[in-house]
Amino acid sequence: MTVRGLRVHRDTYLDSLLLMATTVTMDQRSGVSWAGAVMASPRGREDLAAAGFPAGDLDGLDGNDLVLAVTADDEESLEAALDAGREAAFAERREATSDTAADAPPADIAEAVRRMPGMSVAVVSVPGEYAALEAHHALTAGLHVLLFSDNVPVEEEVELKDRALRLGRLVMGPGAGTAVLAGTGLGFANVLSAEPSPGLRGVGVVAAAGTGAQEVSTLLDRWGVPVTQVIGVGGRDLTAQVGGRMARSAVRALDADPDTGVVLLVSKPPDPAVAETVLAECRSTPAVAVYLGLDRLDTRVDGSGATVRQAPTLEAGVRAAAALAGAEVPVLDGGLRERVAAAGEPPAGRTAVRGLFSGGTLCYEAQYVLERLLGPVWSNEPLRPEQGLPAPDRAHVLLDLGAEEYTRGRPHPMIDPERRLELLREAAADPTVAVVLLDVVLGLGSAEDPAGRLAPVCAEVMAGGGPLVVAYLLGTEADPQGYPAQRTRLEEAGCLVAETNAQAARAAAALVLRRPELLEEGA
Repeated sequence: MTVRGLRVHRDTYLDSLLLMATTVTMDQRSGVSWAGAVMASPRGREDLAAAGFPAGDLDGLDGNDLVLAVTADDEESLEAALDAGREAAFAERREATSDTAADAPPADIAEAVRRMPGMSVAVVSVPGEYAALEAHHALTAGLHVLLFSDNVPVEEEVELKDRALRLGRLVMGPGAGTAVLAGTGLGFANVLSAEPSPGLRGVGVVAAAGTGAQEVSTLLDRWGVPVTQVIGVGGRDLTAQVGGRMARSAVRALDADPDTGVVLLVSKPPDPAVAETVLAECRSTPAVAVYLGLDRLDTRVDGSGATVRQAPTLEAGVRAAAALAGAEVPVLDGGLRERVAAAGEPPAGRTAVRGLFSGGTLCYEAQYVLERLLGPVWSNEPLRPEQGLPAPDRAHVLLDLGAEEYTRGRPHPMIDPERRLELLREAAADPTVAVVLLDVVLGLGSAEDPAGRLAPVCAEVMAGGGPLVVAYLLGTEADPQGYPAQRTRLEEAGCLVAETNAQAARAAAALVLRRPELLEEGA
């Protein structure tokens, strides 16, 4: 028997990040099978209806009303989860008002700027139907904008970015999940601590890919290369519709920055003509472009531009950028080849790779690598439209679990791995799956102990002749989860842990093909 219940808090608005955190707090309570903290907007109502809550329970509510909803095993678990959700949702507000009414949160962006005149960036994290308006308010207040919200129409994105260009501002997004500006991480960012040193240039990152930005910046940091800025421009910026408006502006800014000696661009396949116009903005600073899935462009865009190198993977792009920065490019951990060889052959009849990714760019890159080693790969976010789901029997399938079809009514898998744990167990029960490929993303905004949640189930999956698990741990030594401890948890569970996402994909292919030499440097 299960019970459902909800609590409504009228005229109580929470942004997307706090809604996700509140959902996770309730979902992790004992006896809870489903939980959601949503605003009573049309989309929020749809999510609650899909979870089994009657539409009549929400009559009279609107997008400014907060709904906490839980499905649990019994009334006691239900009430405990709802209480925990209320505490999580209102903790920040109580802290802000604990001293005097004058310390209450500002009513709008203009008031926030009056109170804190030194601020320069606004983070907008509201439902898509309201996001453009709030971003315009931030631009009016003289701020750059990190537009975390998605579901913003492309026409509104173009309008916002045109206005930002006239004002000399950046609009990062929509759907910009990561940025590091002047050393401050925003969204799902990592803690970067590499310091400038004599003979070593800084690298500035411009990315139309959230976990792509995280991958390249964390690798540079772990290899001792200082990262000057990480500017996320939104996944649509390099499309023909948006025309690279913010990417071009960001590249111009980094090209003129005396602390930036190398520009590193990251994107899923852009419009080729737009890609060239962006690279043309590198007039004096060497640049590396990682345009996943796009055929090579000219190494020099025009006669006056700086030399531009194009790399096929995030790993290769970081290696090229680090070399241009004057760093000694490290040899990737050769021990992984020995661990792959020692793992032996996959169980009989298991020949397929199943990828369960929290990062969309990492899923995309892994498809690119695996396709060249194993043949066609299917995905909900495929390299090619004809390789979308459903996949044929015994196919290699990589899933982006951060895509909308997996996050509607659920927290993002970087915050809560519950859905991924379910799919891990499904992969173990599939007699065709030889290797499960995972990313584990650390940093600000991510789960407190992602490896601690994943590792026991990985060990369970591998026990008794199940598939092998290859994991890529994305993070830095300074991230709050503790990179060494997270890696140890995964390795003690029996996971093969790779140094880069591309190396993890090569390891998966090596296990399926029984060819450990694919892990050799340069393979």
